[in-house]
Amino acid sequence: MSPFPPGWPATLHQGSVTVRPLSRADAQAWKAARRSNADWLRPWDATVPPGGAERPSSFRQLVRRLDRLARSGMCMPFAIDVDGRFAGQVTVNNIVRGSAQFASVGYWLDRAYAGRGVMPLAVAMVIDHCFTTARLHRIEIAIRPENTNSLRVVEKLGMAEYGYAPRFLHIDDAWRDHRLYAVTVEEVSGRMVDRLKESH
Repeated sequence: MSPFPPGWPATLHQGSVTVRPLSRADAQAWKAARRSNADWLRPWDATVPPGGAERPSSFRQLVRRLDRLARSGMCMPFAIDVDGRFAGQVTVNNIVRGSAQFASVGYWLDRAYAGRGVMPLAVAMVIDHCFTTARLHRIEIAIRPENTNSLRVVEKLGMAEYGYAPRFLHIDDAWRDHRLYAVTVEEVSGRMVDRLKESH
């Protein structure tokens, strides 16, 4: 019996984009990207509400926590590489099995790679993986209404908006509203990657 849950670990390739497990070896590139993109990412980064449990204080602790969650089948923390260089993350969070079989997806990208179609492709690859190898049924993405870059990702992927959640997540030191998007296996004929190509 495999010590890993369905779909993990995995490395996915499409053209110049590779999606693979985040690892300790990414420390230097991850820190450099977060440092150089701090102002750009701050309005969209989750923060800890008053009284909440503190987040990992180092990259090593972050990877250790994500690896533990991945081994227990609760998340899939992917790094994004473009032409072999670290460019960001896509994380499948809050995986629920049983009768639900759903998860949520969050992501961030180094601004140097923005506008090149990297994130829509990476998210499409991960959703395809979730629906096939990981055998999930529904993927959800929550986005702040002001986050036009992220909204373009779900638009390109043809994901349906199904709701609006006031004060949904604590981001940039306040509870923020989010627009909610989702896609199920039944809505995708073929692959999300193919749907993305057809949208161009």
